[in-house]
Amino acid sequence: MFSGIIREVGEIKFFSKKKDTLGIRSNLSNLVLGESISCSGVCLTVSKIKNDIFFCNLSKETLEKTNFGMIKEGDKINLEKSLKMGDEISGHLVFGHVDGLSKIKKITDIKNSKIIEFNVPNEIIKFLSPKCSICLDGISLTVNKVKKRMIDVSIIPHTWENTSLKFLNEGSLVNTEVDMLARYVFKALKK
Repeated sequence: MFSGIIREVGEIKFFSKKKDTLGIRSNLSNLVLGESISCSGVCLTVSKIKNDIFFCNLSKETLEKTNFGMIKEGDKINLEKSLKMGDEISGHLVFGHVDGLSKIKKITDIKNSKIIEFNVPNEIIKFLSPKCSICLDGISLTVNKVKKRMIDVSIIPHTWENTSLKFLNEGSLVNTEVDMLARYVFKALKK
């Protein structure tokens, strides 16, 4: 489990769809084989470590449900190690189980911050409301507005400078995870 507070932006150094393997250059310390790492919001397992690059295996499901099917070497990726009991959460509880992809519609500068509008799939939008938590490419964010199939979020300068968001453009796809509390409440109310 994660908090959605990005600790580092890594770089894709190796990617093979054929071998279903991803290699990420990182300065994360004390990596251990078998541990879980949030890689742009996707919970992956460290399967190999070589110098400053750690490797993870990708399942067919991961390649189909996330933006990993489109990544290339040199791309930047948000990284967060899993929480330990007693760690400060700061964001919200994030599983690293991606629900789908949202597309950046527009990025607007507002004073020192940015507003990013996203087109969100129907299977995700039903869980969202203003001021709910959402995880976008591994980043814990608060939804400002919800309209039909669109949401917007505010990005403060620290988040912009310390995540992969600054490398994305209009049309970029981001991994999207719904807040688990919203999902459980929605399911309970449907019954």
